Amino acid sequence: MRKYRLYGKEGLFPKQREDRSRPRSFNDEEATALVKILEEKPRLTAASAVRILQRDGIIESKISSSALSRFVKANNLTKSRRNKKETEKDQRRFSFEGPLECVQADAMHGFAIPDGMGKRRKAILLAFIDDATRRVLYARFAFSEKAILFEDGIKHILKAHGKIGRQYVDNGSTFISNQTKRILETLGIYLIHSKPYQPEGRGKIERFFRTVRQSWVQLLEEEKIQSLEELNHLFHTWLENEYHRKIHSALGVTPLDAWIAKCDRIKRLDSAIDIDHVFLHTTTRKVTRDSIVSLGGVFFEVPSILRGKTVDISYDPHPPLEKIEIRCGGKEYGEARLLDLYANTKIKRNRDHNESSEEQSEGNENTAGALL
Repeated sequence: MRKYRLYGKEGLFPKQREDRSRPRSFNDEEATALVKILEEKPRLTAASAVRILQRDGIIESKISSSALSRFVKANNLTKSRRNKKETEKDQRRFSFEGPLECVQADAMHGFAIPDGMGKRRKAILLAFIDDATRRVLYARFAFSEKAILFEDGIKHILKAHGKIGRQYVDNGSTFISNQTKRILETLGIYLIHSKPYQPEGRGKIERFFRTVRQSWVQLLEEEKIQSLEELNHLFHTWLENEYHRKIHSALGVTPLDAWIAKCDRIKRLDSAIDIDHVFLHTTTRKVTRDSIVSLGGVFFEVPSILRGKTVDISYDPHPPLEKIEIRCGGKEYGEARLLDLYANTKIKRNRDHNESSEEQSEGNENTAGALL
């Protein structure tokens, strides 16, 4: 009330501190040094920067974590802000010349449709676009973002078009599977991840998704779509008849014409490579004493010579799991067969050696008596 009587309404507003953004726990020279090192090294945390300056004798004051936090926020020196600023400085547009030199891939979340099991689930579009021509090399809606769907797209492109030079993706779980990395390394394809929270680097695939939403999704009657197959059929009809045949503003020609004009630059995959075999997943298992290995709840019989050993298994990740290939110590042992418990009841077991010898002796005597 006293402030109101003296200064009116303005007297009730909080006043800013005169030493705002200026720390009291360390002097101006120390503060200047801290600001300098944080701006020069944006990936460095404020606490690490203080320890470095204290080690070098530049900061002698003891700085509490709360005081340091207030100083960083007041001067807009948070790590995320400094990283973003550094990225904005270095960001440049890029474009490749030849088809398949660089392929961008990403996923777009769509709308819910019936899943055939009495429920409605969100359909997710996984698409691969060629950087040089903007041609969409593979695109399909599914109900998940599993890494195996990403591998299916790569496999299709390799078989239908040619060898991919670089595969450019974000850091989503779809694109960071160890199995996928192993497959691409085997094929000599570079897997490049964009920096987190920076979709600008994947501008071409993001622009395609915007076209999909504006030019196709908005015209759909979503409630009439009854299956994933119907959705994919409608999408590919639009993709081939409209998107690929419409002049692209950045190219000046259609994506299809751009692809045809540069298709002589495409590198073919070595014909000696068995693509289907390369895309098999691998794992290791220990063989039980009864010559069995299990994978995904399915049991397989392997040669008895492998009992107790750890073997390498190659298998097709697409269900159902029906066969696996066995390798141990660099040697191939072929395909393992599914365990058939009933068939095993009819197989004669090896008996004890002494017992077998006695039976053999008795058999010889009986044979001799029969001959006499």
